Amino acid sequence: MDQRLQTVDLPTPGTALAAERNRVLRNTYWLLALSLLPTVLGAWVGVATGLMQRLSPGVSLIVFLAGAFGLMFAVEKKKNSAAGVPLLLAFTFFMGLMLSQLLAVVLSRGNGASLVMLAFGGTAAVFFAMASLSSAIKRDLSGMAKFMLVGVVLLLVASIANVFVQSGALLVTVAVLAIGIFSFFILHDLKRVQDGTETNYITATLGVYISLFNVFQSLLALLGIFGGED
Repeated sequence: MDQRLQTVDLPTPGTALAAERNRVLRNTYWLLALSLLPTVLGAWVGVATGLMQRLSPGVSLIVFLAGAFGLMFAVEKKKNSAAGVPLLLAFTFFMGLMLSQLLAVVLSRGNGASLVMLAFGGTAAVFFAMASLSSAIKRDLSGMAKFMLVGVVLLLVASIANVFVQSGALLVTVAVLAIGIFSFFILHDLKRVQDGTETNYITATLGVYISLFNVFQSLLALLGIFGGED
């Protein structure tokens, strides 16, 4: 009786690695899209209730720093557990709530709704451009990331200072620099996923979301300053 050997094609290590990278990237995109829902809800609650507008600039800054960094720490701590996604969505709701202060100011303008949509469209354009570049660029961006991180720290310090100084020129400068720096970080974080350096889609989503939030907020601030109609 003839014995016939049956061969089974096993995935090569390279194929398995590529599949894992695609899975993390796909989950990152899905979770990023999902995170927009609590952001919009938080912004709507904030604008409708005027909750954040009642706070003084100093108190608002303390609430933002404590809430944002506290939730980011919690997300990172629980990123490998079932609590990771709910915590991330809670963070995006909180960020939407904090965004309501700027949204309320812009929406009070005659063309406020148009400015919000324009800022959203501009942010989407930045995201798709950076996502496309992340697939095309082959070089390692970690060296530039360290330099850009210094820029983020300086932006944070300047933003905190401007809460008390209230300088229009400083606000514009911070907004312009923030768009450039956080656009780079969108590119950097997506490329880390595609290179296999970042393997946790919750961490990847958190990084990209923070960058998108800052790009949108900066665009909205600039449009509110230069494009608003009373």
